[in-house]
Amino acid sequence: MPVHAFIDESVRDQRYLLCMTLVPPAQLAPSRRELNTLLLSGARELHFKKEKEPRRKLLIDRIAVLKVTTTIYLGYCTRKSEEETRQKCLERAVTDLLAKNAHRLVLDSRDHRDIHDRKTLQRTLGYRPSKTELTYEHLNSTAEPLLWISDAVGWCFGAGGNWRRRAIGIIESVIEL
Repeated sequence: MPVHAFIDESVRDQRYLLCMTLVPPAQLAPSRRELNTLLLSGARELHFKKEKEPRRKLLIDRIAVLKVTTTIYLGYCTRKSEEETRQKCLERAVTDLLAKNAHRLVLDSRDHRDIHDRKTLQRTLGYRPSKTELTYEHLNSTAEPLLWISDAVGWCFGAGGNWRRRAIGIIESVIEL
């Protein structure tokens, strides 16, 4: 069954985490609805880093029961090599998506740095865009609630300890590069 993928990042010390959430088509609308119920009045997005601890617990517990899976692509970097590490993680993620016959990839926009992702995507797909159904785009997280899952899971994984345990139920794999 084709899936849709949603990617966000988290950086902790010298660890770069690219978190990719896979959502089956039948779960797109129900998952978006559930995530939107978690918004506070007047809020336009969930951003885990900005939340207070009790609310983080509530959010990750609700996210962890969604019928989605995530994969963490883990790289090590310095401040200077962060972009290079991201692109290595992204290349591997796209290769994995092609093997799963994914239909759509949405990346959390990083504004002017999106150009680096586009170059990696074009290089990785090569001749394959016409041979696959995979389309991709960058969106702001206020426009796509499913990006919030990757944000939350990536944050929890990076924090380790009890936070990682709370998210482990939807983490399908961790791939170190």
